[in-house]
Amino acid sequence: MKKVVLMSLCLWTGFLSAQDSKLWYKEPAKVWEETLPLGNGLIGMMPDGKVNDESIVLNEISMWSGSPQDANNYQAMNSVGEIQKLLFEGKNDLAEALVNKNFVCVGAGSGQGNGAEAPYGAFQNLGFMNFLFFHQGETTDYKRWLDIADAKAVTSFNTDGVHYQREYFTSFDKNVGVVRLSADKKKSIEFAMHFYRDQNIEDYKINGNEITVTGSLPDGKGGRGIQYAAKFKVLSKGGTLQNHDNQLIVKGADEAVVLFAASTSYYGHDPKDYVSKEIQKVEKNSYAKLWKAHSSKYKPLFNRVDLQIADLTSKADIPTKDRLQAFFKDPSQDNGLASLYFQFGRYLTISSTSPSTPKALPPNLQGLWAHQIQTPWNGDYHLNINAQMNHWGVEVSNLSEYHKPFIEMIKNLAKEGTKTAKAYYNAPGWVVYMMTNPWGYTAPGEHASWGASTASGWLCNHLWEHYQFTKDEAYLKEVYPVLKEAAVFYKATMVKDPKTGWLVTSPSVSPENGFKLPNGKRAAVVMGPTIDNQIVRELYESVIKSNEILGLNDDFAKQLQGDIKQLPPAVVVSKSGRVMEWLEDYEEVEPKHRHVSHLYGLYPANFISPVSSPEWAEAAKKTLAVRGDEGTGWSRAWKILFWARLHDGDHSLEILRQLLQPAYGSGTTYQGAGAGTYPNLFCAHPPFQIDGNFGGSAGIAEMLIQSHDGYIHLLPALPTAWKDGKVSGLKARGNYTVDFEWKDGKVTNLQIKGKKGEQVPVIKNGEKINYTVS
Repeated sequence: MKKVVLMSLCLWTGFLSAQDSKLWYKEPAKVWEETLPLGNGLIGMMPDGKVNDESIVLNEISMWSGSPQDANNYQAMNSVGEIQKLLFEGKNDLAEALVNKNFVCVGAGSGQGNGAEAPYGAFQNLGFMNFLFFHQGETTDYKRWLDIADAKAVTSFNTDGVHYQREYFTSFDKNVGVVRLSADKKKSIEFAMHFYRDQNIEDYKINGNEITVTGSLPDGKGGRGIQYAAKFKVLSKGGTLQNHDNQLIVKGADEAVVLFAASTSYYGHDPKDYVSKEIQKVEKNSYAKLWKAHSSKYKPLFNRVDLQIADLTSKADIPTKDRLQAFFKDPSQDNGLASLYFQFGRYLTISSTSPSTPKALPPNLQGLWAHQIQTPWNGDYHLNINAQMNHWGVEVSNLSEYHKPFIEMIKNLAKEGTKTAKAYYNAPGWVVYMMTNPWGYTAPGEHASWGASTASGWLCNHLWEHYQFTKDEAYLKEVYPVLKEAAVFYKATMVKDPKTGWLVTSPSVSPENGFKLPNGKRAAVVMGPTIDNQIVRELYESVIKSNEILGLNDDFAKQLQGDIKQLPPAVVVSKSGRVMEWLEDYEEVEPKHRHVSHLYGLYPANFISPVSSPEWAEAAKKTLAVRGDEGTGWSRAWKILFWARLHDGDHSLEILRQLLQPAYGSGTTYQGAGAGTYPNLFCAHPPFQIDGNFGGSAGIAEMLIQSHDGYIHLLPALPTAWKDGKVSGLKARGNYTVDFEWKDGKVTNLQIKGKKGEQVPVIKNGEKINYTVS
């Protein structure tokens, strides 16, 4: 009996280590990638924790330059026939030249990723809240941390015999940021504070204990675009407060609380008036009341899911920077970091968009955190995987409503995309290409190799997935026209491949990848790349199923039942035994390319399965073996999901190890050099790109539960190192909430919540059972 009790105690101790929810450090941030992200979906703060001169990067998710534009080339439709003819003749290089001439956007487009001054625009940082503290003497016992369970950051240290503490959070109750400065000795809080932005400030005023800043961003056409405002209010206890030049100066105070509000005209209101009202709502509240209100709104969201993977020893006492190093050497020694990383992805989702806000923007390439005016790739929404990856984990991790801002963006793009369908194909329906912004950009990019892939079908995957997880038929009826009109476009524009007779897209590309033609030239433009074939098949199936579920008796859906038989198979296996990326088995020019688009059918779609299509699963494994495990940060995250779908947990963990490889450089690379994870757990493309965080978190969930194959599969890809654990709150398709525990790799306890009395097919410990929901 004693031996059993001791084993149980050891296991429980392991679970406690996995519950650690803190990122923590022994020193201030030296670079932005070490600062700590806070956000409430609208505003963001990233403190660096420096002792004497702290800088807090500030963000507002709608801080976008640029303005609405019509970048469609309405003469492009006149070229599509000639482009398709050249592709029929195998003259892909000539077809690509014609695409680059006539089948791209008009104007500057995205500015090759530098569109801050163009109509396309860029997501920009708001500015910096800077503090100069009047500390003297040596600093000891320094520590700073972010507790994702509380959505609060803290800096703590001693100097001159005084213990100082700074607390930071962006409230989920009212739209304000809060910074509390305290000490264990009275009259010790002394500082000067000001706001700084590199450009486009139009007015900076100090009035008593307030700073108000207003400005506007360029619309890209020589005028004023988005107008913004920010307000700061310093509330001090004791001491004096005065202003000098552009600063508020506090001396001899016992405590100070700085309130921060920001907004833009994107939402249709006067931002200056808005920020004043937001500050007025909270300025008379104590810090304790502000914190309680924030916590009561945030915690129920975060606490929906609890994941604990047992460790033999706790690593919670190791600074996060060092934990990354240790995990990269041996991930089996710190299961708690895997749990923390999963929850960090959920934290970033909750923090980077606001589903209850009208016109809410989904997280962009940087979530809502940026420290530059010209963010990398404009900080926009790349639609050839990146914006999608941002949402791969929202349903399974019980944050379904956080899908809604992206779904609303898709619905808006469907309206704008009717113009693009008309311009490039003279076709009905809607289409959008590989990038967009808050202004509804739907035209192709500036260059065929990356800008010519259509994204509308892929976006519809999200509309359908949201229904599969929620089973909300009222929602499905609402989005059915969007699904249908996307299919209308493809049905109207697909052509018959003269060699196979299959209906295929034309022209198109396999995102950002190219191949070598028999004449030795490199090309990217083709007919019917595998990803398109899989996406169109998935879209047609979702329209057909939606029609059946809703009982619409739509003739169009019936037509698709005929067309779907003329599509290429979801997978064609090459002579090498791999999944072919194009209709032709071209010679690859980058065998280890970061995109693995031809495995769309493995994830996020469900055409490739070790159970239902084992031969395709083997082809996928061979494809991944040649592609390699490395890549940019987001590419590694995708590969975690691939291997999870292939039921190989140890390989998934190996790529999670590589995703968490310590990264430090912020220069742009595309080959995987420098990729991994920064000290603050932001994913390194490099530079920072948040999709890898979301994809990695989704990958961990996929290792624990899958529900795409017609049943709930528990522990489908459990790594050997994750021997014991428990999880609660994960979601499965069918609107089921699943809690379970496992020991020695076997599920020991299971509870599925849903409609009482339903029979749910489940694979538990390798055996298929019917579970009755109680």
